[in-house]
Formats: sequence, C-alpha cells, structure tokens
Amino acid sequence: MIWNRVGVLTDEVSPHLEEALDWIVDNQLKHVEIRSVDGRNIMNVPDEALVNIRHEVERRELFVSAIASPVFKCSLDPERQVSTGDTFGQQEEDIEEHHRKLLQAIRIAKQLGTTRIRIFSFWREQDPLRYEADIILHLKRAAAIAEQENVTLLLENEPSCNGGYAEEVGRLVRGVNSRALQVLWDPGNEAYGGKSAYPEGYEYIKDVSGHVHLKDALVEQDGTPRCVPIGNGWVPFAEQIIALEKDGYKGLYTIETHYIPDGGTPADGTMLTLQGLRKVLSSLEAQL
Repeated sequence: MIWNRVGVLTDEVSPHLEEALDWIVDNQLKHVEIRSVDGRNIMNVPDEALVNIRHEVERRELFVSAIASPVFKCSLDPERQVSTGDTFGQQEEDIEEHHRKLLQAIRIAKQLGTTRIRIFSFWREQDPLRYEADIILHLKRAAAIAEQENVTLLLENEPSCNGGYAEEVGRLVRGVNSRALQVLWDPGNEAYGGKSAYPEGYEYIKDVSGHVHLKDALVEQDGTPRCVPIGNGWVPFAEQIIALEKDGYKGLYTIETHYIPDGGTPADGTMLTLQGLRKVLSSLEAQL
C-alpha cells in the first residue's frame, strides 16, 4: 500500500512540531521529514531538543524518514556569480564548512533515528556542465563518508543548484557511483523549472532514485513559476506513481507542498495537496 509510505515535511504543516505531528496523525500519514522546528533549521537545534523531537515523533507511532538538510547549498567558488535559492535560515558558508556540516547532519540524523539525509549540488553556475567534474569530486568525498557511517545521501533536483534537473542530477549520481548517494526525485521541482517531469525527466533518474518528494507546480504564461496543490499543475502524478511502482520503487513519498492559499496557512495548503494526492491514489487502486 502506497499510503503506508506517505509522509510530510513537518514545517509544511506548522512551524510548531507538536501541532504539526498531531495534524499528521489525524490525517493518517506515516512518517515525517525534519527541515526546521519552531523557526530553527534542524542543523541549529541543540541535542536536548533533538531528544524531544524524536520522543514526540515516536510516541505518536511515526518515524523520521529523512533530515532535509541544506548541505551543499553554497557556492563552489565565492568569486563567481551564481544563482541562489532558499536556505531556510542558514547563512552563506564556504564548501569546507559544508563538508563539516555534513558530519553534523549525520550526527543529527542518527540522533533522530534515520539514515537518510537530503543534500544539494551547489548554487547554480552560469555553465553547470563546465564545473561538473569539481561537483562530482565533492560529492564523492561526501559519499565516502556516508558509506563509512552507513547513511544514504539524497541529492535533490533543485533548479537553483547545478543538479537542477533530472538529466543533471542523474548524471551526477552516476558519476559518483556510490551506494551511499541516490537521487531525491522531486517532479514538482522539474515542473517549477519549466521541464517535463514525466515521462522525460523521470527517464533520467528512474534507476538511481532513493526517495520522492511530492509537490505540483506550473509556469505561468508570463514565465513565473508557481507551486500549486497536486492535481492543479503540470505533473501527471497518476502516470508518474504508476511508473515508479512498476519500476520497482520501494522507497518513501514525502509531501513538500510549498503552497499557501491566499489568506490561509501552511496546513491549509498541505491539506489541499493531500486531498489531491488522495484523489490520484484512489484512481490508481486497481492498477497498483
């Protein structure tokens, strides 16, 4: 059952952990990803608070599926002009600091009972392909540590990074060639960047995916990208989910809404996406 594998990022429901967890239980989701809690990035949460996070999650019979870290959301070279994106409260730091941050993320993940850590591929260069060898070297260094620590790094397709799209992130993961590095496939990010998530994008990553984020998006006629509830955007989720399952994907699905309706709350936006997902999955019952 796919529903047994669906969770949500807690701060997509509420910045307040217990409020988010109660909502998640009420809506019968099974796991949580942690990105920020009470307005603090998970990387900045002290140890005693981590103990409490795990306790509150587990006493509701949920589990932490991944740490949504900001690792490698930084410039390869601070002297070059690059595109940037959301850091969820983290300051700009250099590469060596991010390699140290990876060690911290591994420690936090273990404290929260998970082996999965979301990472990125550095702020987007004007010509990402030109710097791909450097990116792969840094990711190989990170993957070697992850192998030693028995954790899995999940490289997300993020339009503000060099692995912005499926073709790029798939090529990076294959270039690293480590059991400890897989793609975090976000078809909504692909659509947000104006690309076709399925079938075109999916073809590039289907054999190297270890985790899936669920959001929908579109690009307005004036070129403005926008996240929307599942079912209102460009991602054909019914076809995408069928393909994932038929291709043997056994991993988890995490809702990452990135949508708040006018006058509403993050929980309102996540509810609309959850309703859209339920509609998709109910239409697939006979095919899965």
